[in-house]
Formats: sequence, structure tokens, C-alpha cells
Amino acid sequence: MSKALKKEIVEDEPTPVKAASLSVDEEILDQVRMAVAAAEEKKAENIVALRLSALTEFTDYFIICTGNSTRQTQAIADEVTAQLKKNYRLRPLNTEGYTSAEWILIDFGAFVLHVFTETSRSFYDLERLWRDAEVVRF
Repeated sequence: MSKALKKEIVEDEPTPVKAASLSVDEEILDQVRMAVAAAEEKKAENIVALRLSALTEFTDYFIICTGNSTRQTQAIADEVTAQLKKNYRLRPLNTEGYTSAEWILIDFGAFVLHVFTETSRSFYDLERLWRDAEVVRF
């Protein structure tokens, strides 16, 4: 096989998934960290991660953040999705609200990303509804 062909094959290989030595809980928390970092990269504001595992069975974490416009909320959602796909091969189970982009909800299974405009975040006030959840700091 030629060097050029080998180089092309190597460059086309997907990014490796994180080490298998992490426990499931550690890997989920690592994914949440990456989602928060990706949201920060797109200038999301007021990012909050809530641990819900002691309160509900449908997910372990909520990530809640705000964009200044519907275009920015879509950019945040796109970046988080792209980074999780690239680094963990993780794809959303479901996405809601992307078209209107006032409240984009992306369900990744173990955690759910909520990207709001300021008006929608104030109206729905998920932090108040889930006030018993532990706030996770990074």
C-alpha cells in the first residue's frame, strides 16, 4: 500500500472513543463536561448542569443554557451535537424545538440539553421546577 493511501486511510478514521477504563457514571459526566464546553465555545450564557439521578429515572442530568438569539440557540445546539458525535459517537435520541429555536431540547439519553432564548428560559424556569437537583460545577 502506498504511503499516500495509508495517510488518506488514517486521516479518514473516526476520532477514537474515550478510554473504556471510565465507569459509566464517569463517562456520562465527561460527556456532560464536553457538552458544557461546546456550549461555552458558542458563547452560551448562564450554563447550569443539574444532577437529576436522585430525583427521576428518565435522565441523569439537565444542561440548561441561554443564547442571545434563535440563530445562536441553533448554533449552540449544533456545536454540542457535533462535539458529542465526534468524540463519543453519541447521537441524540430526540430533538425538539429546533425550527422555532426558542427552546431547543436535545435528549442524549443520560442527559438532556436545554438551549433557551432569555424570554423562554425565564418563562419555563426549569431551575425552579428542579430546584431540588444538585448543581454540578466544573
